[in-house]
Amino acid sequence: MIEVVAELSRGPVFLAGEALECVVTVTNPLPPTATSASSEALAWASAQIHCQFHASESRVALPPPDSSQPDVQPESQTVFLPHRGERGQCILSTPPKILFCDLRLDPGESKSYSYSEVLPIEGPPSFRGQSVKYVYKLTIGCQRVNSPITLLRVPLRVLVLTGLQDVRFPQDEAVAPSSPFLEEDEGGKKDTWLAELAGERLMAATSCRSLHLYNISDGRGKVGTFGIFKSVYRLGEDVVGTLNLGEGTVACLQFSVSLQTEERVQPEYQRRRGAGGAPLCPMLLHAIVSLKWRLHFEFVTSREPGLALLPPVGQPEPVTWTGPEQVPVDTFSWDLPIKVLPTSPTLASYAAPGPSTSTITI
Repeated sequence: MIEVVAELSRGPVFLAGEALECVVTVTNPLPPTATSASSEALAWASAQIHCQFHASESRVALPPPDSSQPDVQPESQTVFLPHRGERGQCILSTPPKILFCDLRLDPGESKSYSYSEVLPIEGPPSFRGQSVKYVYKLTIGCQRVNSPITLLRVPLRVLVLTGLQDVRFPQDEAVAPSSPFLEEDEGGKKDTWLAELAGERLMAATSCRSLHLYNISDGRGKVGTFGIFKSVYRLGEDVVGTLNLGEGTVACLQFSVSLQTEERVQPEYQRRRGAGGAPLCPMLLHAIVSLKWRLHFEFVTSREPGLALLPPVGQPEPVTWTGPEQVPVDTFSWDLPIKVLPTSPTLASYAAPGPSTSTITI
């Protein structure tokens, strides 16, 4: 028996273009007092990152699969296919890297191997919607001699910030921001520079403030005014606004505000009754849906003009005031679109922690 543990050094959330680092530890869990005949061996181990795409058949019409390029031995248990047994299509993968060959461990012995790979910057962001799902995983394959391959999968979350695809890493160290107290290799400097650049761009896009006022009305008149200072936010940031109902001519009895997302399938991929598959464009599978954010307001207003909702003020003597028992009402809703950008991977890992370690026993 051999235990394989994969641990992500910095958590499970990354920016596209960053380097993922994982430590793979292989252990023979038998006590050291066991005999030498209890040593264990693995023929090899390899690692690869892949993105799996899955679409709802009731919502999305996909192009037919390309039969001219069949999978290589898809049923073979001795070929390293990281996406074997996964739902959907593998739309992106990195080249496989060999971690070790011909490994033998005595009882109680353990060895660790480092895996590093840059997440493709052209890939889609991680997303689990109603119509489509994009799921990233690091898969580690191990095999004993004359045995099927065992797969260990580590889930990842990938954030994509538009505009980083065309940015080049500066070769002059004086240009790249760095800490004089840390010794970093070239890959570490690039990751630090990319994270700082992403942070600067997110801050510039979300720090602009300008008061926007919106008059809210129904069919009979003005209900109130909503004010908000910006329309672009980062994930995890508070959305703050002011709703003033004191200047309205229509009495508002109740309201609610919620942050919502709207998932839209592009017209050419929408499932229509009696229609065939979508046109062939396998390179654009990440453009099937668009995600929109909005503030959704719901109001309950009175049909009676001049309805008194509060007791009168300024009475010389205390009086008993009773609100109306029945009020004819109307309801209506209003949507205010906003834009939500990614946040830093570190903050995302802290706000929504996920497993950074996966284990399997062979």
